[in-house]
Amino acid sequence: MSDQGAADLVLLSERITNSPAFGTLFREGMDLVEETAAYLDGPGRAEAKALERSVSLSYATESMRLTTRLMQLASWLLLHRAVKEGEMTLHQANREKTKVKLTAADPCPDDMLAKLPERLQELVSRSMALQSKVRRLDMTIHTPASEHLSIGNPLVPQMNMLKAAFER
Repeated sequence: MSDQGAADLVLLSERITNSPAFGTLFREGMDLVEETAAYLDGPGRAEAKALERSVSLSYATESMRLTTRLMQLASWLLLHRAVKEGEMTLHQANREKTKVKLTAADPCPDDMLAKLPERLQELVSRSMALQSKVRRLDMTIHTPASEHLSIGNPLVPQMNMLKAAFER
């Protein structure tokens, strides 16, 4: 692919952060952070006190995992909003995002998760779905142009075979 092709890939990555889909993802993530904080500081505290001791320990562990996961996701979203707002370049965001861990701890095993309050289970599930979306978007935005270039267009070999077949 030409230098122009590589430039087009970079422009595509920058356009993604300016897309309505990114705006929706950003709002979804920030809303989930606020919703989780409100739950853990309010109803979640009361629910945790009502749990038996072993489940209470799982609640504490899972709420810490959830909070850590959401803080990492919020950091990633804020970095990319800064790109959107022109406060930093995509290259700068790529360097800074190395501090963000999008592979935060998975939730506890399903059998233990099922013993936790339904609201916490729902927040964990939504945070995992958000993490999956952000990880896919991160791969799309930050895959080096050289990797995109090496993949090439998978249709080209097929098109060449068709051309060769019909030129006979």
